[in-house]
Amino acid sequence: MSRDRIQTATERIEFARGYTKQFLTELSDEEWFWTPPGFVTHVAWQVAHLAASQYSLCLLRVRGHRDSDDAIIPQEFFENFRIGSTPLAGAANNPPLSEIQRIFDGVQAQVLSEIAEYTDAELDVPLDKPHPAFDTKLGAIEYSPQHELVHAGQIALLRRLMGKEFKR
Repeated sequence: MSRDRIQTATERIEFARGYTKQFLTELSDEEWFWTPPGFVTHVAWQVAHLAASQYSLCLLRVRGHRDSDDAIIPQEFFENFRIGSTPLAGAANNPPLSEIQRIFDGVQAQVLSEIAEYTDAELDVPLDKPHPAFDTKLGAIEYSPQHELVHAGQIALLRRLMGKEFKR
């Protein structure tokens, strides 16, 4: 059994997360929830959305929901930050920053643990509900870091709007 494809996907997931995390350094708690005038998003929402999306792409689409998932990402959290959700301004309207960070890291750890166990045959299975960008389980996993990098760019822009120094 070849592990090249899942190894490549794993490396891309780890790269995307490292790239995203560099933009999260040096932010105060208030800056995580800062929303620029005329916009609706903030860093905390972006990070929570990434956790919900990674769960959806790499776990939910690949193996379905498990009762144990609620310990990784509570259903209410998932619903509040999934695709189509609307960011709510202010820390008072969002989960605590520590919970967002715990779920962000926890989903990533669970994804890396589970995808390491899949075979090529399991990953080549077509999805019940194809996405415009992919139609197999491996495709969902491969799309996850691409999606994350889009949001890393949004986080980088939010940082720049705060007056933070350029990073890449």
